[in-house]
Amino acid sequence: MHPARKQRLILVILLVVLSSAAVGFVTYAMRSNMDYFYAPSAFAAGEVPFAKRIRAGGCVVPGSVVRDSDSLDVRFAITDGEAELEVVFDKILPDLFAEGEAAIVTGKLQQGGFVRADQVLAKHDESYTPPEVMESMKGKASCHGDAKI
Repeated sequence: MHPARKQRLILVILLVVLSSAAVGFVTYAMRSNMDYFYAPSAFAAGEVPFAKRIRAGGCVVPGSVVRDSDSLDVRFAITDGEAELEVVFDKILPDLFAEGEAAIVTGKLQQGGFVRADQVLAKHDESYTPPEVMESMKGKASCHGDAKI
């Protein structure tokens, strides 16, 4: 093999190995930052891992919001029409958060079967529903009553 060709081959192999290593490291680093979305029915079925950062979404169950009088703690339930999921949140809720409206929570599933949320996102527009929530609620009652999605 000609020395120039051999040098180019070594360079190409080195670039492929380094690129593969870089992609592997980036993928490994991103694994810890991914939030997987689950519907409340997945929690009821036991498909959700404990103490792993997840997202859950659905409609806030009317009458389920309970505020602690001494702190910012709020307990509420969200539903996808099949099951309900209890959520505990200890910060200020968004202004648009309301019973019967769509919400997405980010947090960790606790041993008691509830999610300790560190972020609550409320629906911000009458016509907007997050794609994950829309997919999990297809064919079920909507957040605003008995109309089907």
